[in-house]
Amino acid sequence: VCSSDLQLQNQDPLDPVKNEAFVAQLAQFSQLEATTKMADSMASMATSMQTDRLMAGTSLIGKKVAAPNGSAQLLDNANISGVISVPNGADKVTLDVFDQVGRKVFTQSLGRQAPGDVSLRWEGFNDKGERMPAGQYKVLATVNSFGKVTQIPISTPAVVKSVSYDSSTKEMMIEVEGGGSMPLSQVKRVDG
Repeated sequence: VCSSDLQLQNQDPLDPVKNEAFVAQLAQFSQLEATTKMADSMASMATSMQTDRLMAGTSLIGKKVAAPNGSAQLLDNANISGVISVPNGADKVTLDVFDQVGRKVFTQSLGRQAPGDVSLRWEGFNDKGERMPAGQYKVLATVNSFGKVTQIPISTPAVVKSVSYDSSTKEMMIEVEGGGSMPLSQVKRVDG
């Protein structure tokens, strides 16, 4: 039974609703029904978009992305490259590399840097010139800018292992080799 039929059935014959009021009530019922249908349609569309985003995210599995967590996999006969952002420039940037147990194995001073992105590279050797074994390393940059010293992780390439949806933050999350994860929205570069 629709709302207008209920209105007619429950109308007091001794005090009928005026035509204008009745038409206004019908318009309100129609608007409520349309709004409810639109809300259901929007919820369905949001679910569909979430599925589409997840499917699009799976295309990243196996590809390298610039992960802003500073962890990187050193492979045999390879190097680790990364990027940091210094929007105001820096008086001095120092590159530090730490092994799996947190020991500093390499330090390099890069001097003054102009504002913008700074590309960094570690060839895989420690401070003694010895080649480090393949494995996971943490790469950090210490930035001295206008007397303020901050240590920031470097965005380093990492291979995507999985993609998931975090319902609490409503974000697509990617997990990279080495155990790190980040929102898909933070990915700034993808390599094949």
